[in-house]
Amino acid sequence: MQSPADGVPSPRTKNKEITRSAPSGKQRDAFFDNAKFLAIVLVAVGHAWGQILDDGAVETAYRVVYTFHMPAFILISGYFSRSFDLRPKHVKRLITGVIVPYVVFETAYSLFQRYGNDDPDHGITLLDPTYHLWFLCALVVWRMTTPLWRMIRHPLAVSLVLAALGSVSPQIGDDLELQRVLQFLPFFVLGLILRPEHFQRVHRRSVRLMSLPLLAAATVVAWWSVPRMRLGWLYHSSAAEELGAPWWAGPVMVFGTLGCSLLLTACFFAWVPRRHMWFTALGAGTIYGYLLHAFLVKAGNYAGWFDDPVFEEPLGVIGLTVLAAAAVTALCTKPVQRTLRCVVEPKMAWAFREDPGGTARDRERRTGTEVRTPGEKVSVQLSN
Repeated sequence: MQSPADGVPSPRTKNKEITRSAPSGKQRDAFFDNAKFLAIVLVAVGHAWGQILDDGAVETAYRVVYTFHMPAFILISGYFSRSFDLRPKHVKRLITGVIVPYVVFETAYSLFQRYGNDDPDHGITLLDPTYHLWFLCALVVWRMTTPLWRMIRHPLAVSLVLAALGSVSPQIGDDLELQRVLQFLPFFVLGLILRPEHFQRVHRRSVRLMSLPLLAAATVVAWWSVPRMRLGWLYHSSAAEELGAPWWAGPVMVFGTLGCSLLLTACFFAWVPRRHMWFTALGAGTIYGYLLHAFLVKAGNYAGWFDDPVFEEPLGVIGLTVLAAAAVTALCTKPVQRTLRCVVEPKMAWAFREDPGGTARDRERRTGTEVRTPGEKVSVQLSN
């Protein structure tokens, strides 16, 4: 019998190696953490720029960023929702990680509006999401329908049809931001379809080189569109008639803007680092930055900070940009996560029944043994 020193590990050594290597399969992908962090920085910067849009250069940059920053987020969300089904474990995570934070922060932002902006009549409603919280409502709908998208043929084509129909239906109204749910749906469905090799392809040198003229062209188009196209087309929150356009313009603009968003999203991914960076670890805390940064933006509005003439100067705009990026970075850090995990990522074990089947499956994965239900037949194979 050969010893481990002879080049063939013993069974005990194999088990130790498997134990050591198992956690590595669960390591976070640096690329996606980097992408999420850079996207949340763009979200915060975009919200800051949104308060000083009187400057043509700022609005041009704002339109470019708004073309792809949320599509990138939504596509990543779809990619990581591929395994979602209606098992109790997944539904529990949806409740604790999306629905509960939405309820908590929707209430908090409503109270902040009431007392911070001296608006005592401002009501608290969960049907009309505040500002950026529409994304959580959309994520609930998208994830709950994931089994459907995984089951049907041509899911992307179906989602595009729904997005187009949403753009011609003002009757949908503002409840739960269903216009955005429908019009951004294709990016979530696209994320469900993509595979790791697709993200590797956009990292080719040729794609990076092509992204530079594409970004330049997008900037020119954005500058041209400032006096000619309403921002609502980029928000995807309204039907065509609500934007003062004929109904048929809805599908045309939806397909056009989504196509531009897809190109710029690919350009964005092409430049996201694949290796560990100083900010990679912050990618795990982007939900904290997303939920919290709008308090600062709203506080600035309530206090009239953005009316200061300093923001009419280039140095003022640069300073605001740096400040927004630094603030959202700080909100993604571990101390903030530890402090607010109880409301952003609560465990809530007290609220749920234990799932015996899920516990058995987890034990099976840990031990490598087969767990059978009572009465289940077992096939036995005889080896020579």
